[in-house]
Amino acid sequence: MTDFIVAIPARYAASRLPGKPLRLIGGEPMVVHVARRALAAGASQVVVATDDQRIADAVVNYPVTVCMTRVDHPSGTDRLAECAAQLKWSDQQIIVNLQGDEPFAPATGIRAVAEVLEKSNTPMATLATEISDTETYFDSNAVKVVRASNGNALYFSRAPMPWQRDRFASDRVSAPNAGALRHIGIYAYRAGFLKTFTQLPMGQLEQLEALEQLRVLEAGYQIAVGITPEAFPPGVDTSSDLARAEQLFAMARKS
Repeated sequence: MTDFIVAIPARYAASRLPGKPLRLIGGEPMVVHVARRALAAGASQVVVATDDQRIADAVVNYPVTVCMTRVDHPSGTDRLAECAAQLKWSDQQIIVNLQGDEPFAPATGIRAVAEVLEKSNTPMATLATEISDTETYFDSNAVKVVRASNGNALYFSRAPMPWQRDRFASDRVSAPNAGALRHIGIYAYRAGFLKTFTQLPMGQLEQLEALEQLRVLEAGYQIAVGITPEAFPPGVDTSSDLARAEQLFAMARKS
């Protein structure tokens, strides 16, 4: 099996849902659910990277490592770079960045992104899934990715791509059915690349699309893209998302 570490960035001051990692789902903090998903995936170590002692206290009874980080990190990637230095991960160690608001992330998908990176010669990997409906294809909140024949990303965009010139000239109603892929926001890195990533300047493409991964491509690095073996349910960003997560958890417990 692939040896990988799952690192969970979990900051307290989320703008849309303050204290998000501690919000309860089924009576337990969300960060606990995320850590369980990481453990179920077979990670050799699960690290909760946080800036708040309350989040650290929430996982104290679980087999996870807590990495206390600065409060001023601009992104989860920067937070993990600090963990890489604190915990002295080797440069080639595979680190899966599992967001702290993904309580239903499938264990197979977490493991899959680590395996994609292990089999590639890229410093970074992510996952995608096929798009089968037109609404998603034209939704700017659904990030699309186009891959090269070797599976590496050519480009990520909020725009619909690839664009079927002849077909869409007359019809944009039916499903695209053209191998379009929706990006799933889970990443794996070689630990040594975390520091490199955080030192890259923000490029024009990232500024235009508001997509952090474009910083990597614009700087000339490659990102391997695998197809997820299982669907990733939506994460939790808002109070309505939290209510939906509570319902999903209750349904899963009954089944």
